[in-house]
Amino acid sequence: MTGRSGEPGVAEDPTVLPPPTAGGAASGPDWDVRRLTEVVTRLRRVLRASIRTEYSWEALPMAQVELLQCLAEADGTRVGELAGRLRLAPNSVSTLVQQLADAGYLHRERDPADRRAALLRLTPAGAAALSGWQRAHERRLGAALARLVEADRTAILTALPALSNLVDALGDRGQPNG
Repeated sequence: MTGRSGEPGVAEDPTVLPPPTAGGAASGPDWDVRRLTEVVTRLRRVLRASIRTEYSWEALPMAQVELLQCLAEADGTRVGELAGRLRLAPNSVSTLVQQLADAGYLHRERDPADRRAALLRLTPAGAAALSGWQRAHERRLGAALARLVEADRTAILTALPALSNLVDALGDRGQPNG
């Protein structure tokens, strides 16, 4: 597949999706949600695949990256709190925490408010690993954005606040609409 510039691998029209399933409409809110779901899924898949060229996937699996990201946002978090943020079982988070502690990316310290609990903190090595992962993603996205026409770049950048609001709405599952 070639793009506007004739480069292989750049879709001619990234909004063209397979036809709707039998009985489905090709327009309207349901189709829009389907298109958004498809684009987000493809974006995640291509980012995961492309990042392997710059950042060792085996060295830092996505589940560990997400845990480190949560710790970067809320350093000093307990395992149970991380499990809630990540929507994972506490024993799964405990396993990830042990792997990251063994790798030197985080450490546990006693919670002064509850000596039975531990607070998790990023180590400098964990912060560096997360920073490297982030920079690799920024390079990949930056290079891809540079290959787009100005109108597409502008549309994507203009949509960022709305996409951020969508992320917040997804994170507030079950909360009433404001």
